[in-house]
Amino acid sequence: MNPFLGELIGTALLILLGNGVVANVVLTGTKGNNAGWIVITWGWGMAVFVAVFTVAAFSGAHINPAVSIGLAIAGKFEWAKVPAYIAAQFIGAFIGAFLVWLVYRPHYALTEDKDLKLATFATGPAVRDTTSNLIAEIIGTFVLVFAVLFLAVSVFGLGALDALPVGLLVLAIGLCLGGTTGYAINPARDLGPRIMHAILPMPGGKRDSDWGYSWIPVVGPIIGAAIAALVYLMLQDPSNIHFR
Repeated sequence: MNPFLGELIGTALLILLGNGVVANVVLTGTKGNNAGWIVITWGWGMAVFVAVFTVAAFSGAHINPAVSIGLAIAGKFEWAKVPAYIAAQFIGAFIGAFLVWLVYRPHYALTEDKDLKLATFATGPAVRDTTSNLIAEIIGTFVLVFAVLFLAVSVFGLGALDALPVGLLVLAIGLCLGGTTGYAINPARDLGPRIMHAILPMPGGKRDSDWGYSWIPVVGPIIGAAIAALVYLMLQDPSNIHFR
């Protein structure tokens, strides 16, 4: 399997299982309806675990543009490969979101709350405040990328044995920091499925895709990843960073 296909499949698995657990909890008539936030955060953590151990040997399992950018800034990944990785991640996110829609299609028809339908595709803030929401995404992604940089020991990124720590890392972020914005911490995870929400027909109808908020889960994670990489470089060797 080549790295492009690895990132595509890994991100598709991430979104299928991650957004799948959201759909299981919030959509009407599912076995997991109203199971709560703990189930969602555990589901996302295990989604990361499955995605990473499945494709780590082929692509390093970045499965997140912010991770690819952070690794590149830190000198652990070639900049020339970043565009292809991001393209693969977005295609995988499209596929994963489509599969969630396919699996839960009867439950979309039963669900009257159109906000809940959108939640199975993309994140949204608990309290809508642009500055606070952006800061939450920056800090959450900083924690993710900063920790991943210490796990990224190979030229590709993560190894298969790093899958469980990364899954637990995302679980911790979700439990501790995710209550503000839903912790997108991944531009492809949010924007890809949000686009699919806009495109796909929705049984029982749907709302708009909240495009006014959509830039925050993209810009915030990129800023957070860049800061994490710079702090990592300073810790390794302060001479790596020049402020003049």
